[in-house]
Amino acid sequence: MAVTSDTRRPGRGARERILAAAARLFATRGIAATGMEQVAAQAPVSKRTLYAHFRTRDELAIAHLEELIASGGTMEGALNRTDLDPRERLLLLFDQPDPGDLPVRGCPFLDAAAEFPDPEHPVHAYVREQKLRMVRTVADLVTELGCRAPEELAEQLVTLADGAAGRSMILNRVDYGRHGRAAADALISQALKA
Repeated sequence: MAVTSDTRRPGRGARERILAAAARLFATRGIAATGMEQVAAQAPVSKRTLYAHFRTRDELAIAHLEELIASGGTMEGALNRTDLDPRERLLLLFDQPDPGDLPVRGCPFLDAAAEFPDPEHPVHAYVREQKLRMVRTVADLVTELGCRAPEELAEQLVTLADGAAGRSMILNRVDYGRHGRAAADALISQALKA
C-alpha cells in the first residue's frame, strides 16, 4: 500500500508538520496568542511529540524564524540573491510578498519582537541579532556599490525597510513598500555622488 498524507504514520515528518502549523497560526494569530496545544492539534501531533521537538513556545518561535530565513522569503533573502546586482537587491527590501487572502503581515521579525518586548527575552534577542546581521549585509552591499558612509546608509536603508514593512501591515497594503523603495533609491543615488 502506498503511503499518502492520509495513511502516513503520525511520527513521520512531525517536525515539519509542527513548523508548518506554527507558521500558519503565528501568521494569523501571532506567537503570543498561539498555545502549544493549538499547534499540536493543527500539526496534528501529540503533545508529547510536540514537546519532544520543541520544549517551549520560545524554542518553537525561534525555529519558525530560522525556517523563514532558510526559505529565502524574508527581507534578508532578497539581499542574498546572486542573480541581481547589489542595488536591485537593496531595493527588493521594499517588496512585500503577496499574502493572498490573508492580511499583510509586514516583517515577521518585527512582529515577533513586538510580541516579546523584553530585550532579554530569547525571541526578542534572536530578532535583534538577525536585524543586526541584516544591517551588516546591507553595509556590504552598499560598499560594493561604492557608496560613501556605508554603515550610515545601511542603517538608513534598514530603517526605511522596517518602517515600510510596518506601514504595509498597518494599512494592509502589499504595495506600500513602493514609497520606501523610492526613498531608498534616492538615498543610494545621493551616496554615489560623492
